[in-house]
Amino acid sequence: MDWFVIDMEHSPNELNDVLLQLQASQHGAAEPVVRVPWAEPVVVKRVLDLGAQSLIFPWINTPEQAQEAVQATRYPSLGGIRGVMSLARMNNYGAQNPHYYKEAAGQICNIMQIETVEAVENIEAIAQVDGVDALFVGPSDLSASMGYIGQPQHPEVKATIEKAFARIVATGKAAGFLTANKDDAKWALKCGCAFVAVGSDMQMLTVAAKGAAAEFHDFAKSL
Repeated sequence: MDWFVIDMEHSPNELNDVLLQLQASQHGAAEPVVRVPWAEPVVVKRVLDLGAQSLIFPWINTPEQAQEAVQATRYPSLGGIRGVMSLARMNNYGAQNPHYYKEAAGQICNIMQIETVEAVENIEAIAQVDGVDALFVGPSDLSASMGYIGQPQHPEVKATIEKAFARIVATGKAAGFLTANKDDAKWALKCGCAFVAVGSDMQMLTVAAKGAAAEFHDFAKSL
C-alpha cells in the first residue's frame, strides 16, 4: 500500500483521532493523507501541527479557493497565514529540525478535490495556483452536481471524469481518484491517474462480514 486517506469530511474523525492514526502509521511505508472537513485555516493549522504532510481539500471550485487553501498551509514568510508553533509533533516538539519553518512548504502536498461542474470548468486555473500539487476527482459529489445524484457510474458522469483526468494530466499536475470498484480503479490508472484509492475500511469490513455470514449460514443449513 502506497497511501491511505484519514477522512475528516465524512467520517467522525476529530483531531485526537487523527493524531492516533498518524502515530499508528509512522512506522509503515504508506503515506497518510488527511482529508480536512473544509479549507478552514484553524483546522488546517492544527492538522499540520499534528504532523500531517499531505492534505486533501474538499469542494475546491475556483482558483481563489485553491489559493486560500494553500495559504492555510504556509507560514507568513511565504505569503501564508499558518500560525507558528514550535513545540508540536510536526517538528518532533522542537527537538530535531531547526529549519522546519523554511522547509515546511516543500514537505507539504496540497491536493484539491474536484467535485462540481464549476470545479471541472476551472481545472486549468486551479492547477496553475502556486502550491497546488494534485487534483483529486470526487465522483459522488460530481455526479450530484451534474444532476445524477447517486449515479457516479452514469455514462455522462464517467465521460466528464475521463476528460477531467486528461485535462489534469495535461497541466503537469498529478490526477487522483477514489473508488470502491476495482474495474474503475484500473480505468482511472489507464486514464493517467497517478494515485488511486481502492475501497475503504468500512467497505472492506462489510464485504468480509457478509462473506463470513453467508459461508456459515450455508454451512449451518447443510448440517
